[in-house]
Amino acid sequence: MRRHRFDVFSFVAGGLFTVLAVLFLIASVNGHQLNGRIVLPVAFIVLGAAGLIGAVVAVARRRSAAQDDRRGGEG
Repeated sequence: MRRHRFDVFSFVAGGLFTVLAVLFLIASVNGHQLNGRIVLPVAFIVLGAAGLIGAVVAVARRRSAAQDDRRGGEG
């Protein structure tokens, strides 16, 4: 299998959904309820931040690759 670049957004999204699922599972087992008015906006904020970080990392990699190409692949 071929290696690929680490995808920050997918990693954060998967982790966030896993944490949310575990929280809802624990709350339902214990007879509690999670307030969706807090959980959902926080989830969207985290996903949005991860998307921004992923975009910034992608731009930085492209710039680095372009500079390496201009230098002839040195470094």
